[in-house]
Amino acid sequence: MPSRLTDIYTTLFAHFGPQHWWPGDTPIEITVGAILTQNTAWTNVERAIANLRDAGLLDFASLLALPTGELAQYIRPAGYYNLKAKRLHNLLAMVAARHADLDGFLSQDTESLRQALLAVNGIGPETADSIALYAAGKPLFVVDAYTHRILHRHGLAEEEADYHSLQERFMTELPPDPQLYNEYHALIVRLGKEYCRKSSPRCTGCPLEHL
Repeated sequence: MPSRLTDIYTTLFAHFGPQHWWPGDTPIEITVGAILTQNTAWTNVERAIANLRDAGLLDFASLLALPTGELAQYIRPAGYYNLKAKRLHNLLAMVAARHADLDGFLSQDTESLRQALLAVNGIGPETADSIALYAAGKPLFVVDAYTHRILHRHGLAEEEADYHSLQERFMTELPPDPQLYNEYHALIVRLGKEYCRKSSPRCTGCPLEHL
């Protein structure tokens, strides 16, 4: 018998279709995007990434060599740009100190990669798991505010449920499939934005209304 989480995924995929997420062409672009998207809308991140791409800076070596103050100006559209420039440089410097390049860093086993990311100042579980899943293809389910809200409203999570407990539930009930985790998280974000909003949720017509 399929689990409730499987039922939710099947329903959302049938309603929305594939989401083609994360919208990045290379591991470095995805990594940069995961840091820049903290506390801002993705449209702002796209503008910041476009600035880096247009300047020919969207590669590991160029970003590492760019002074933090200059990097901050390129990513200004993403907000908190000084802080995010420091976080990005913290990560790049750590990678350079331990590995030849980003690909080598991302090729670590899942747990080693996750712990290395979490050790970087300014990178929490959601950002670390986003990089691990979307840039490295590791089987880690990404939990965000949408995930907690949707599960709580459908009686599948307590209001005080933390990141780890929610992630554990998904990874226990679902097979360890990065592609599945990728699509599921993207569908949750889509549902959270269009229907299960923080205020004024659109419950009538929601694809999960039957639940």
